[in-house]
Amino acid sequence: MTIIDTTTRSLTPLIGLLAAELISKAGNAITMVAVPLYVLGSTGSALATGVAGVFATVPVVVGGALGGAVIDRFGYRTSSILADLASGVTVLLIPVFALTSGLPFWLLLLLVFLSGLLDTPGDTAKTVLLPELAARARVPLARAAGAQSAVQRSASMVGASTAGILVALAGATNSLLVNAATFAVSALLIAVFLPRSVARPLREDADTPYLRELADGIRFLLTQPLLRSVVLMVMITNAIDIAGITVIKPIFATAHSDSGSLLGFMIGCFGAGALAGSALFAVWGHKLAGRSLFVWSFFFAGVPPYVTMLLDAPISVVLVVFALSGLAAGAINPMLSTAMYGLTPVAMRARIFGAMTAGVAAAMPLGSFFAGLAIAWLGFGPTVLFCAVLYAVLTLLPLVGSRWEGLDAARSEPDRG
Repeated sequence: MTIIDTTTRSLTPLIGLLAAELISKAGNAITMVAVPLYVLGSTGSALATGVAGVFATVPVVVGGALGGAVIDRFGYRTSSILADLASGVTVLLIPVFALTSGLPFWLLLLLVFLSGLLDTPGDTAKTVLLPELAARARVPLARAAGAQSAVQRSASMVGASTAGILVALAGATNSLLVNAATFAVSALLIAVFLPRSVARPLREDADTPYLRELADGIRFLLTQPLLRSVVLMVMITNAIDIAGITVIKPIFATAHSDSGSLLGFMIGCFGAGALAGSALFAVWGHKLAGRSLFVWSFFFAGVPPYVTMLLDAPISVVLVVFALSGLAAGAINPMLSTAMYGLTPVAMRARIFGAMTAGVAAAMPLGSFFAGLAIAWLGFGPTVLFCAVLYAVLTLLPLVGSRWEGLDAARSEPDRG
């Protein structure tokens, strides 16, 4: 495990990490808005938009599964920097080709795939850095996790809203120039503010073969009832969410605004609400966390947005509902993260979190593809109705079974030494 000097409090590394996450996640939000709008605008096809979503989500599965063991070997700090730089280059190539020789659909798919494949390990590295930096800063882990979630939600709000403006003013592909710059800034922040001593945990199994390390992370995940349950539930809800982000919401936004710029404001309102929810959890989460809060948060985060789109509610109502749903969503990630940090050994943390990332993302490509296919065959209304009903049913699962009791761990600070 990593040996942490707790005699001297140091807030700077934690602040540097959160700043880097804010910048990089804001850039990702721009891509999340710009790419589906570009595909929908250039092809007019819901199915093609769904295919683009597949190429954006498959690398999350691959990068999460394979990247965790790599991060444990090369270190959290180094992995984060290299992933940001490499992903930034691939994103930059999208507007470069669009402005020069042209951007055929197959090339866009390839670049989107490579960007996600390189970016996912960087996100995992930043996530597993949090417990050590929180300890250095003498900040309770539940509050640090809440702050990290608040930063991520802020990034989604700022990035998506910025994307809505950039797409309207400069076009979808040109807005990705800003995203490429955010990756460079994120890498610089990690390099400057995080000490080299957090580069990697001290491990007793440094000579263990890569494939065995990879299998160890997956095996540990499968032996933990709470983690297994979280993966299965979130895997399906993520499939619905990605269907919404890459297909359903772009189609709704395109039908209600010029160039689909409404999409950025829909995501931005959700992010604003989630920021408030994450901040509230950071202050009171250790007292309120548990299954009841988890179920309440998940239901109201997922179901109401689809209902408002299904009913074709006025845009003002849609934006308010998205903001309130974001408020409910704000507690979900920090609650899960705090419980997960308490269950995972330090030396295996990147491998386990990487396996978790791959697991919860495993059905996301199918979500994008089948959403595009369903809308093309069945229409917008039936597809959205199915998503809302399925989401509602899934969110009730944690009320059944003792395995979900581990969520109560978010109320305390487990000693993982």
